Amino acid sequence: MNGAILSVSQFTLYADTKHGNRPGFSQAARPEIAEPLYNLFNQKLAATGISVATGHFGAMMKIDLENDGPTTIIYER
Repeated sequence: MNGAILSVSQFTLYADTKHGNRPGFSQAARPEIAEPLYNLFNQKLAATGISVATGHFGAMMKIDLENDGPTTIIYER
């Protein structure tokens, strides 16, 4: 396919929305645990020969994206 991956750390994917109007992130891994896992994930991707671009862990990042593929997000209340 000759593709590439833009890997962005996104702790908000672990948001708990079961209580109240604001999501909770208390069950997400702390940065000192999450960052090495994120880096390992990117290293393993790159080891397969896929081109991997990353930003800075924990930084506010904005990207332009045209998403043309299947994505499923389950939002339960």
